[in-house]
Amino acid sequence: MPLAHDAHHVHAHPRQRDGAPQRPAGGSPIIPGVEVRREGRIEPFLDAHPTLSSAGVKWSGLALEDYSVPALVIPRHEHLENFVHVVLRGSVKYQVSTRGKTLEFQANPGTTFILPRGTVDEVVWRGPTHRLAMAIHPRLLTSALDETRHERDIELTEHWNLMDPQIKAVLLAMTTDLNEGSPAGRLYGDALGTALAIHLLHRYAVRRRTPATHRGGLPGFRLKRVLDFVGDNLAEELSLQQLADIVGMSPHYFAQLFKQSTGSPPHRYVLSRRIERAKEKLAVSRRGDVTEVGLEVGFQNPSHFARIFQKLVGVSPSKFQSEFSEERRRQVSIAR
Repeated sequence: MPLAHDAHHVHAHPRQRDGAPQRPAGGSPIIPGVEVRREGRIEPFLDAHPTLSSAGVKWSGLALEDYSVPALVIPRHEHLENFVHVVLRGSVKYQVSTRGKTLEFQANPGTTFILPRGTVDEVVWRGPTHRLAMAIHPRLLTSALDETRHERDIELTEHWNLMDPQIKAVLLAMTTDLNEGSPAGRLYGDALGTALAIHLLHRYAVRRRTPATHRGGLPGFRLKRVLDFVGDNLAEELSLQQLADIVGMSPHYFAQLFKQSTGSPPHRYVLSRRIERAKEKLAVSRRGDVTEVGLEVGFQNPSHFARIFQKLVGVSPSKFQSEFSEERRRQVSIAR
């Protein structure tokens, strides 16, 4: 196939996987990145380093990468997982070579690809673009609904020049969560991944699925089981699949019923409990122990803890601790 003279021909460097993918209990494997098979080797989708990646958060069953790249050629490759790709900026022509055909398209902000795993293609981009690339493990699709959990795979339909605002909105919400340091840990990304899986099942599966709607919330004993587990494990990295497994539900139905029962989605509930636990610990800890308190309630980064605490409480953790200490001393003085 003829290549554009002004395009940069990109060859990726091999990247090794460390054995089998990690798998949370009952959930989807953790994908190390957006990878393809090229000339028999497993390599990154692009040679360029992503400006943002979900690798550190380890969302269940998906990997998201953010790229700003010049005109380029992405050499012939096979997608290892289901692949979703959204152009955020750039109005450029691109050429696709796949299934023995050469296709010409015009990309604009919002242009979306949905490619089933096993798709083989080569793409020439005639100008610079800012894009999001996502790999989705089949298990994320099959585990999203109770009705599909018995299936081993779900085939998606292939689309090269699609506009789907909902897919773009979900991927942008994921990048926002990553940029903010994922304050709720994996939970929010897992919830967004489940929402994307439901959308793909409903719109782009070869045999489409429409999720049932459940009302009434979780039964009291099941809700208590989940809330007790969260309270006992606030310092741990919690996943949506892990919480859903406690009550024997798919992530989609669990999240739906949990919100009906508590008024908050799981990620927001866990975040609020971490902040409340932090306030309790700050009230009895010594000054200067703010970083330790943040770690003890499940925040992996002190700056994230300080920023989220300030946002939700209205003051910094240090100021909260100082004001509480002053109030306690004042009350002791009055009592005397």
